[in-house]
Amino acid sequence: MIRGEDIRVSGVVQGVGFRPAVWHLARECSITGQVWNDAGGVSIQAWGSQQALDEFVTRIQSEQPALAQIEKLVRTQLKQAEDVPDDFQIVLSRGGEVRPGVASDAATCYECLAEVMDSFDRRYRYPFTNCTHCGPRLSIISAIPYDRANTSMATFPMCDLCRQEYENPADRRFHAQPNACPVCGPQLWLEDVEGKRLENAAGCDVIQTAARLIQHGSIVAIKGIGGIHLACDAGNDEAVDRLRQRKHRYHKPLAMMALDVAMVSRYADVSAAEADLLQHRSSPIVVVNASGESLASGISPGQDTLGFMLPYTPMHYLLLQEMDRPIVLTSGNRSDEPQSTDNSEAHRRLGQIADYYLLHDRDIVNRLDDSVMRVMDGEQRFLRRARGYAPQLLLLPDVFSNDKNILAMGSELKNTFCMLKEGRAIVSQHMGDLEDAATFRDYRNNLDLYQQLFEFQPKLIVVDRHPNYLSTQLGRSLAAELNLPLLETQHHHAHIVSCMAEHGLPIETRKVLGVALDGLGYGDDDTIWGGEFLLADYLGYERVAHFQQVPMLGGSQAIREPWRNTLAQLITCLDWEQVTEMYADLEIMHFLQQKPLSSLRKMAERRLNSPLTSSAGRLFDAVAAAVGICREQAGYEGQAAIELEVLASSCFADQSDNSYLYKLHNSALEWGMMWQGLLDDLRSGVEPAVIAARFHHTVAIAVSSTAMQLCDQHGVERVVLSGGVFQNRLLLEQTSLLMQQHGLEVLLPTQLPANDGGLSLGQAVIALATNN
Repeated sequence: MIRGEDIRVSGVVQGVGFRPAVWHLARECSITGQVWNDAGGVSIQAWGSQQALDEFVTRIQSEQPALAQIEKLVRTQLKQAEDVPDDFQIVLSRGGEVRPGVASDAATCYECLAEVMDSFDRRYRYPFTNCTHCGPRLSIISAIPYDRANTSMATFPMCDLCRQEYENPADRRFHAQPNACPVCGPQLWLEDVEGKRLENAAGCDVIQTAARLIQHGSIVAIKGIGGIHLACDAGNDEAVDRLRQRKHRYHKPLAMMALDVAMVSRYADVSAAEADLLQHRSSPIVVVNASGESLASGISPGQDTLGFMLPYTPMHYLLLQEMDRPIVLTSGNRSDEPQSTDNSEAHRRLGQIADYYLLHDRDIVNRLDDSVMRVMDGEQRFLRRARGYAPQLLLLPDVFSNDKNILAMGSELKNTFCMLKEGRAIVSQHMGDLEDAATFRDYRNNLDLYQQLFEFQPKLIVVDRHPNYLSTQLGRSLAAELNLPLLETQHHHAHIVSCMAEHGLPIETRKVLGVALDGLGYGDDDTIWGGEFLLADYLGYERVAHFQQVPMLGGSQAIREPWRNTLAQLITCLDWEQVTEMYADLEIMHFLQQKPLSSLRKMAERRLNSPLTSSAGRLFDAVAAAVGICREQAGYEGQAAIELEVLASSCFADQSDNSYLYKLHNSALEWGMMWQGLLDDLRSGVEPAVIAARFHHTVAIAVSSTAMQLCDQHGVERVVLSGGVFQNRLLLEQTSLLMQQHGLEVLLPTQLPANDGGLSLGQAVIALATNN
């Protein structure tokens, strides 16, 4: 019996090839009817047998286009019609103004890549080939609705052949707004530092010429989708060292691009999960364990991992085809500045870094850093969420539906912001550290753009409780300017709630034990928190335990100079006079004796520019400095802790039974016995790697045992782990394992970073729960 259904699909389903996909599926499932866009998404009238309709709907959900994101699909039975259609058609939009969602940028699909490599195809070697399944999206849009006139493709009118593809419902370029070819689309060129365009060598095109320059040791600035990168030969020590010196990036690892997984596997152990992630349409940087052939020593100093991504545009693919080993592809900027996006800006900002420039004439409207991911505890986890993922919707449980639009301003470091609208969360791309003036300008511009793109008018603004965060200050100003209510949230509560929300815990969920380990967050007692055990739900929290508090000697200087944390730990956790007497011969003690100890101890006693902190990040810095890592100064945030993890990894498995002692006293994890054991090991000549491994086991055991005790005490069975310190793979996996062995359910961030990049979602959800 023929039946009819009205099928309504909402989400990111417009401008992503959804209707042509439905058209093809309808033909394969023997369905007749029609499909069209409307103000709510996509509507389908479908006729067929019940079996055919069920198969049709199942395949719509399982075979949706790569860039689509179905939020909801609702089926309603139609009354029996006298005239059942005899075919299936794509018809004109109806039912109000169509508002396509904004999709994330996507790596070149296999079909487009095949055309680029086909010498008989009209897009042969065309670096801007794309279709509805791939190519630029967020990076090129300036306004809604999402059509060509509101993108940086507006200045490139389509030729007749491209127009035919664009208007043909059966074509995969149907309504592909960036559609282009060599006749009508953007063009690529190569120029020197003075802006003079270079002639191609005989038999070479511009990309092949750029590859030759890289092979001969040059640094080439390359304009991609979301920004301009700096490229050089990853196997050329001199080129890599020169890039570091010019960029003023002396220590932080450099990302690389390789042609394919086979090339990556020459230099790293690549698991099946990592291979899948490398080849995902988002094409993130994937952190993998180094192994095999050597690259330039300056690629990833002090680390045992490498960061690789695969080509995500035809230009990158054509470039890497010319290389027999990976290239460095790092952001086009000086250290700690935002990535360059504009051609003239590139010459101005990169003039002392790049030797040549591979540029094009399609503007980058929205800066997008490369996303960074790592497989930890068996799951793919974000270290940075940007290109390829933002601005994908995060769906909240239905009970969170609320008509109050909430704008959460995020944190100071690794900033993102979040907009909550109708139970959907839109988290921006990573923007970086707002202390940089250019990054803060970028942040403000993106706030304006996102509100326009998603037709968002905030009704409530949420900020971090820290009074000095620029995001907090801006949020307060906006709330006053717009006469809107303002809510302040505690930093670590927001970390925990972010993870709860992405796992879909309902609003009435039982309390969880949240363990938040990070660098710093403003506490309720006006001290700096960072090693927290919170009995929490969406509405509130109770601080039930924490790491021992020690002074941050010199305030923020303690973040840059790890030795300050070592000294603070020793004078707080142990008797300083006994330490100086018993361990006078240790290298770390000789080092500390060269510092103005009398002044520093007075600063600690009187709390002069030395706020108390329970920061787990500062504890890791302290131990790193004690064993000789980044003792005097860290070159970038987290360097000491990262290199301590690397040091520990070589013998971590062998030291599980040799952890140090600790004490839980008055709800504080005290580290005095740990420091005693660590100093004894140093005096006995125990290898630093063994000490590092024992320390990692100590923290994992202390955190998990404390969590178990608290869960038993409060009748809790679920633990949430979050905060940037849990990006330490050894700590995360061991802590999670110990808790699970105790029978606890452990939730970890998967859709957002554990660091402050995920904080804005937690802020927004706290506000939503409070006002639900």
